[in-house]
Amino acid sequence: MYAFGLCIDQHYLVPGLATLAGLADGLSLAARRSGAVRVLTLDLTPAQALLLSDLAKRVGFGSFDLRHCSPMRTSRMADASYITVTTYLRFEFTPGFVRRPYLIYVDADVLVRGDISDPLDPLEPDETGAVRDEFNPAVGACPALPGAAERWPQLRGRPYYNAGVLWTHTSRLPTVRKGVEQALVHGRRHILHNDQDALNLWLLHSGRVRPVGAGFNRFETSRFLERGNWVRRVVTRSLRPDRNAALVHFVGPEKPWRADCPGTEDVAEYRRHMSRTLRHVRRLGAVGTEPAGAW
Repeated sequence: MYAFGLCIDQHYLVPGLATLAGLADGLSLAARRSGAVRVLTLDLTPAQALLLSDLAKRVGFGSFDLRHCSPMRTSRMADASYITVTTYLRFEFTPGFVRRPYLIYVDADVLVRGDISDPLDPLEPDETGAVRDEFNPAVGACPALPGAAERWPQLRGRPYYNAGVLWTHTSRLPTVRKGVEQALVHGRRHILHNDQDALNLWLLHSGRVRPVGAGFNRFETSRFLERGNWVRRVVTRSLRPDRNAALVHFVGPEKPWRADCPGTEDVAEYRRHMSRTLRHVRRLGAVGTEPAGAW
């Protein structure tokens, strides 16, 4: 019925394995067997691709496929401090590659705790499901899409969405790609957060977005609080760890698999999950899969 889509390069191979295992943990055995995993990559080797495939089968997914591809030529990296052009591959999924009615795109820097397929139920055929960004909640009231509210005053105050998890009908993928490409061409000066700004620019003008509950893409904020209080000024919810969140997203440059990341409650949970995943991987006979700079 649906496929999970991941974009993984060599830097994110091990986090990608952890994400894959987490997605399986959140599903029943039957849902895993009927589900699929689709991976796009710039640079994974055949051995690394085989490792992902073997893990997908071990955790119970019924279908796996991986394809090498390049991002659209209009891609623009306005901020490359910790993000690479691999981020643009999320728009290269095609109906012929996915081969399922729905695609759930998921970033690789997440901790999946539950079933994240529920938002597919209310999704209309021409809609893209997304969760409002906790650090950039509204156009014109945050750094995202600089100058867009001045150029198009009707957009001021409209929700801005995080691109880390997306739900869509597979038939809509070419429309999404075309819309993002046009946004990159015609709204280039408003791009700050790379592909996410381009996606939002298109969503704002198309109006075809289905808001998804915050628990399906909840930011981990405790890492930022250890560095300063700016998060308290921009996030209106309680900043305590959300134990009910189906997915926790580790946005920003400090990632939970790195030794220099603050050891918050959610980070500790992620590290336990990654340790379990690596035990799976070792049983597959894989070596050399410890993340660089691991804790």
